[in-house]
Amino acid sequence: MKKNKIYIIDVTNRDGVQTAKLGLAKLEKTMINISLNEMGIFQSEFGFPVTRHETNYLNANLELARSGTLSPIRLSGWMRATTEDVKKAFAKVPKLKHLNLSVSTSDQMIVNKFKGKIDHEGVIREMVDAVKKAGQCGAESIGVNAEDASRTGMEYLIRFSKAAKQAGAARIRYCDTLGYDDPFTIYERVKKLAKEIQMPVELHCHNDLGMVVATSISGAKAAADAGVDAYINTTVNGMGERAGNADLVSVILALKHSSGFHGRYHLEERVNLSKAWKIAKYASYAFGVPIPINQPGVGSNAFAHSSGIHADGALKDRRNYELYDFEALGRGEPEVVETGRQIIAGEYSGIKGFRNVYEKMEVKFRNDNEARRVLELVRYANVAKQKPLVEDELKFIASHPDIACKILTMNP
Repeated sequence: MKKNKIYIIDVTNRDGVQTAKLGLAKLEKTMINISLNEMGIFQSEFGFPVTRHETNYLNANLELARSGTLSPIRLSGWMRATTEDVKKAFAKVPKLKHLNLSVSTSDQMIVNKFKGKIDHEGVIREMVDAVKKAGQCGAESIGVNAEDASRTGMEYLIRFSKAAKQAGAARIRYCDTLGYDDPFTIYERVKKLAKEIQMPVELHCHNDLGMVVATSISGAKAAADAGVDAYINTTVNGMGERAGNADLVSVILALKHSSGFHGRYHLEERVNLSKAWKIAKYASYAFGVPIPINQPGVGSNAFAHSSGIHADGALKDRRNYELYDFEALGRGEPEVVETGRQIIAGEYSGIKGFRNVYEKMEVKFRNDNEARRVLELVRYANVAKQKPLVEDELKFIASHPDIACKILTMNP
């Protein structure tokens, strides 16, 4: 009997960057994509093809995909489910192959957001036209988002989803946009939906009521139990609008180690949890948001034992008080902290200090002209980020100067 798979589609670079008061530079979004690829994540929703300031970054990342640097991860764009957005997206990002088309489906939003501009039937018609147009433009996979699905009448949601499937969509995204569902309601609703439409279901949940990981995996279980593949949307460290999205590492840990999922449900085999520590730390640095000490897996207290009974038990056998190994997340290696002189490559760096930074990383340049070109890019990257570059960013710029130039270029 075929086991249905659960895949991860990370939306840090689309939904995570919409966290109020925060954001990521294009270089930082690129580094997130590279880390997600190293982690074996199926797909990254890497940005907004209709938004002009994303154009160079998106095209540059698709170049990295074609060259094999960003492979086998799939890069997908997000846009509204309108033919106008689809045409604009492919005009700006012609090599785009994967996308999600989004439209509101609940009575609340159709009545109080669209304000009479479009009704329930119009929503379906516009979505169908957009899916067909995306296929004509060369899209290889199309997800259709039912925004506010958790507050959408089930009969209408089924009809909407069947129309999306018939038009050529590969999966339906069930959006718990306000975190309204709980693990029990989402299971019943998604199982009914999946049985009726017999197509993969993507779970996009928010944390407004503090249940986002539970609702995400419960929705995935429902899809699998109904006989279809499931896709869970995550963000690194749970970043996202309002109270955030489902944390990438927490979702993977739950799928791998919880009693109801371990050995029963099939997470895509490429997922590599040993990169968790690295990506969580980088996202924390890039967003400027510390990782909570009690964050599952990557928090500073995730493997800390204070109670005498707990410490004694953990020392005798780690399985007494630890469900999984810290080494499995890429933790445990000593971290070197500079306490003496530091030479940093910044926006006002000179060539000697710059070359010293790269020599410490054992990166050599063929000549002064190459070094000066990379220095200029590093300066621009510092201006864009407004904080020092980390080692992986510096190495990326030295390895891919042409791509870095595109990522750092804005055309107002």
